[in-house]
Amino acid sequence: MKKKIDIAFFDAKPYDRQYFEKTLKELAYNDIEITIDFFESKLTAATVGLARGHQVVCVFVNDKITEKVIAQLHESGVELIALRCAGYNNVDLEAVYKKIHVVRVPAYSPHAVAE
Repeated sequence: MKKKIDIAFFDAKPYDRQYFEKTLKELAYNDIEITIDFFESKLTAATVGLARGHQVVCVFVNDKITEKVIAQLHESGVELIALRCAGYNNVDLEAVYKKIHVVRVPAYSPHAVAE
């Protein structure tokens, strides 16, 4: 039986969707089924309900992961917050501690940022 991972992808732009859908098809794990639901809205206390039923939320630098958002994510069963940024100052680390794992981009490519 395949393990199923559902990802709620917030603050999604068309280029995000294009790249992630393409990469997901290329990876095609035999024992894992990954689905991504793309949302244009940022993750906030008003939109956190969209994450219900997902194990993972993927957010960007402008999403504010506050104590209230974390509590609602935790109650919804979210296990991982994946940041599409190197910084993590948009996450309330005290509130998330021992509740939800957080991962981030370790660094940016020096070739990816305009000089």
